[in-house]
Amino acid sequence: MTVAELPKGSAPEPLCFAHFPDRLHAYVWRNWSLVPIPRLARVIGARAAEVRRLGQAMGLGNPPRITRSQQARSYITVIKRNWHLLPYEQLLELLDWSPEQLAETLREDDFLFIKLGNLKPQCAPLRYRPSDAAMLERERELAQIVRETFGEDAGRTPDPLFGFVRRLAQPPPQRTPSRRPSELRFCYSYFALYGDPLLAPAEDPYPEGYLARLAQAGVTGVWLPVMLSQLARVPWEIEPDRSRATRLRNLRRLVARARRHGVRVFLYLNEPRSQPLKFFECHPHLKGVTEGQYATLCTSVAEVQAFLRESVATICRAVPELGGFFSISASENLTNCWSHGQGAQCPRCAQRSPAAVIAEVNRLFFEGIEAAGSDAQLLVWDWGWNDAWAGDVIRQLPKKVSLMSVSEWRLPIKRGGVASEVGEYSISAVGPGPRATEHWRLARAAGLNTLAKIQAGNTWELSAVPAIPAVANVARHAENLSKAEVSGVMLGWTLGGYPSSNLEVAASALACGSGEAAMHQVAQRRFGPQLADAVVQAWQGFSAAFCEFPYHIGVVYSAPLQVGPANLLWAEPTGYRATMTGLPYDDLPAWRSIYPASVFAEQLEKVAAGFERTLAELRAFAARNTGQTSAPQAQAFEAECRVAEAAGIHFQSVANQACFVMARQALATVNKAEDARPLLARLERVLHDEITLARRLYALQSVDSRLGFEASNHYFYVPMDLMEKVINCRALLTGWLAAQRRRFGMDGPSS
Repeated sequence: MTVAELPKGSAPEPLCFAHFPDRLHAYVWRNWSLVPIPRLARVIGARAAEVRRLGQAMGLGNPPRITRSQQARSYITVIKRNWHLLPYEQLLELLDWSPEQLAETLREDDFLFIKLGNLKPQCAPLRYRPSDAAMLERERELAQIVRETFGEDAGRTPDPLFGFVRRLAQPPPQRTPSRRPSELRFCYSYFALYGDPLLAPAEDPYPEGYLARLAQAGVTGVWLPVMLSQLARVPWEIEPDRSRATRLRNLRRLVARARRHGVRVFLYLNEPRSQPLKFFECHPHLKGVTEGQYATLCTSVAEVQAFLRESVATICRAVPELGGFFSISASENLTNCWSHGQGAQCPRCAQRSPAAVIAEVNRLFFEGIEAAGSDAQLLVWDWGWNDAWAGDVIRQLPKKVSLMSVSEWRLPIKRGGVASEVGEYSISAVGPGPRATEHWRLARAAGLNTLAKIQAGNTWELSAVPAIPAVANVARHAENLSKAEVSGVMLGWTLGGYPSSNLEVAASALACGSGEAAMHQVAQRRFGPQLADAVVQAWQGFSAAFCEFPYHIGVVYSAPLQVGPANLLWAEPTGYRATMTGLPYDDLPAWRSIYPASVFAEQLEKVAAGFERTLAELRAFAARNTGQTSAPQAQAFEAECRVAEAAGIHFQSVANQACFVMARQALATVNKAEDARPLLARLERVLHDEITLARRLYALQSVDSRLGFEASNHYFYVPMDLMEKVINCRALLTGWLAAQRRRFGMDGPSS
């Protein structure tokens, strides 16, 4: 592959980050804590000493030590922060990747190119040049802001990036006895590399200590994404993948280690994966539905059916103690011909119903398990199935498989006077909802076991904290599922796998059937009897506040919930559209979705105020009542409080950003000073508040490296981004806002 073949989309002009002297300074700043200085220099044709001087001239301390493990775990963070700065050629050099590796990552690493907007800004090559007099003066101004705001050693934090990985890998003080295999509660690793985790033993997705901690929190299963072609022979391949044996060996080792903790390993199947159109020049008989430059391997073809069946059998034979598989057969990925509802375009599948094709794909997986004589389970997830034919799929599934359904899907809600319903990824709404209830009924009538998929730890409502402390909502949901008699629960997608109070409460409530009892039991164990009742009361307060969250699937995917105060503010509209959990820009129409802009902001302010008030009450109680609390319990309590504070900061910041965009839009339409004055005052308040929130979150993330991280997105922001936000707001205050005041005949900013 050549660089020219990498996806570009509409290739618009990149954004200009005017709060830096130029693009070169932005590049050095944004990569200072993530990429070693020699590589930074090599990409732009500079000497390391020149790059080091430039960073330190902006007030940055000595560059931190960046390990190979940190680099391996942060490539998505590096890609995002350079998306508007570097062309593909230099981005590849910065990553030390080939075009093939980047293309694979953009396509297969949890839809990364979609998260980047399905476009690559058309960046000119970036080259080093010495700073001129004006740039030197701006460097001194930046350095003064940095020193005044963050101190002499800005950017170097007590808890380095990914420090939590080392802590989680250490065994917990207590061991938990293995649980019965029938109690399936499974989740994804909090820090696994999504793309090809079985080929990265140095970045072990489930180290021994972490498995023990998950077991202690009541987790009895974990999962990994795989592609069948990575683990089993493909009949039409030109050259065999010699890494398959390594992956299978690593999988066997992982399964054996997990079993020692009473934890089973499941593999996620989203198959068969579509192929480039060029592939079908040699295999036209395999081609099904076409989308863009890819087409399906038609599952109505016997050769494709044999591949699905035999590859699953190969895995089961190679890893006989594997817990099982779960499948998605109608996802964003193009897989079978009816996966995107376009089966009528295929001459074979047009003669068959969507239900027949979808059920057959899952039956082929099951036949592979049976052919291997394996005890592995197959969990068939109904994600993306059309209700018009979902019942027909369920009735055609083999009797030994289980049906899994998103518990809260279609749950009706009303927030801020706006009626809606939940799609998925919600802790602010408590399930189960009508869709899951109906599908479970159909499954039981067909003789199938049932499972619920929930988000127990966090959701896309906020994934940048290890767990949303609305634990009472999680407890109620688990209690409801206990009454619904599901046979297992998926505790979360790629997000939410931290061994938190949330996971432990969910597991306990599913086991005992009482959310209230589960909360008190977990609070006693984690925080001690002195603080337990107050913590439970706080969990209830956070939950009540979170029920005001302006939920809509468009909101959770598009709003700047994950980046919070790290999201920049802009003097003029960027023209860019918000991307799925990726780059929110200033796209308020996408952020708010079905909510009026003012209602969207007001609801988030309600959530933030509720979090702030509840946390203040909890900390005040703890200040008076910590005499008998042990050191580990006190540390756990402080960690819980940090997460709650960070969550409140995120919600308040999104409300602020919405208010900023609304005021900016309104200001562009007024011509009189009396109309402009309240808008300018509002903009000034928001800018000052965003500076305060960024500084607060910087202080929290500096001592808690869990904040800002999610497995499939890596770090949404790092401390350097929160420092940049302060510079961004200061530049808007002294530059743009001052100019707006002059336009209306007013003085400069009040402060």
